Amino acid sequence: MISSRLSRRGLLAAAGLGLAAPRLAAAQQNVAWPQRAPIRLLVPFGTGGATDIVARVFAEAMSRHLGQTIVVENRPGAGATIGTTAAARAPADGYTLVVSTISGLAIGQTLYRDRITWDADRDFAHIGMILQTPWILCVRPDSPMRSLADWLAAARRADGLAYGTTGVGSVAHLLGVQLAQAAGATMEHVPYRSLTQSGADLMGGTLPGIIESLTATSGFLRAGSMRALASSGAQRSPLFPEIPTFAELGFPGVVADGWAGLAAPAGTPRPVLQAVADALRAAQSEAPVRQRLADLSSTPGEAYLDDAQAFVRQQVAQWAPVVRASGAVPE
Repeated sequence: MISSRLSRRGLLAAAGLGLAAPRLAAAQQNVAWPQRAPIRLLVPFGTGGATDIVARVFAEAMSRHLGQTIVVENRPGAGATIGTTAAARAPADGYTLVVSTISGLAIGQTLYRDRITWDADRDFAHIGMILQTPWILCVRPDSPMRSLADWLAAARRADGLAYGTTGVGSVAHLLGVQLAQAAGATMEHVPYRSLTQSGADLMGGTLPGIIESLTATSGFLRAGSMRALASSGAQRSPLFPEIPTFAELGFPGVVADGWAGLAAPAGTPRPVLQAVADALRAAQSEAPVRQRLADLSSTPGEAYLDDAQAFVRQQVAQWAPVVRASGAVPE
C-alpha cells in the first residue's frame, strides 16, 4: 500500500510538473527585455580581425549599461553576407544583433544580389554607427613613389601598376577602380585573402602598392614599414593628419569612409532599439573605449536610429552603380 500511495503521489507530482512547464515557458517569455536571456551579437567576420576586436570591446561595455550579457558569435564568409543573412532571419525580439558593415550591406547587397534574400533597408532596423575609418593607398617606405602624383605617373608610364586588396568587390578594390578611371591611368587589381599576404608581397617588392583600411595599416605606418600616399576619407584623419585625401589631391569622387554599426532584425520593438542605441552612445563616451578605437585608428560613429537607417539607405544607393560598373564578380 505504501508503494502504491508513493506511486500515485509520484504520478500526481509529475503531472503537476507537466502542467507547470507551459506556464514556466510562458512566464519566461513574458520577462521584460533584456532579462530573459543573453543577447547574441553576430559578427560576420572571423575572430581576431579589427571588426571582431571592436565588437568585443563594445559588447563588454554595452553589457554593463544594459544589465545583460552580450555574447559575440562569429559568422564569417561570403563578404560578410553569411552572418548578415543569419541576423535577417532571426526573431525580432531584441536578443539578436549584428555588426553591420559597408562591405556586408552597402556593397554586399549589390555584389551578392543573386545569392541573398534580404534588403539592407527593409529587413534591418539600424541602431547606430560604431566607428568609421578611411582606406589608405600605401607603398614600401623605400619606394621612389613618394606622392599620389608619383604613383599615377608611374601607372601611366608602365601602362599599368598593380595594387593589392583583400578581395574582389571590396571597398578597396572599388576605390582603385574609381581612382584609375578618374586619373586616366591603368591600375591592375590583385586580390589577396589577407593583409598578411599582400603586405608580404609589398615588402618583398613584388607588389607596388596596396589599398587597405587605416585600421589595418596604422601599425605599419607608425612603425615606418609602409608609406601612405593618400586617404579615402572625406577629411584628413585626426589620428594621421599628415596623410592627404584623394579629394584634396584632385579626385573628389574617390571618397569613402569605412564604417561598422549595429543593427537588429526589422520589426524589433522601438523601445528595445532605443535602449541599445543609448547603451551604444554610453559605451562610445567611455574613455577606455575611445582609446581602444584610437589604437585601431578609428573614430566613433555619430548616427543613430532614424539617422543610421537613412545613412545605410544612402550608402546602398551610392555604391550600387559603382559595384555594377566595376564588373566585380564575387568569388
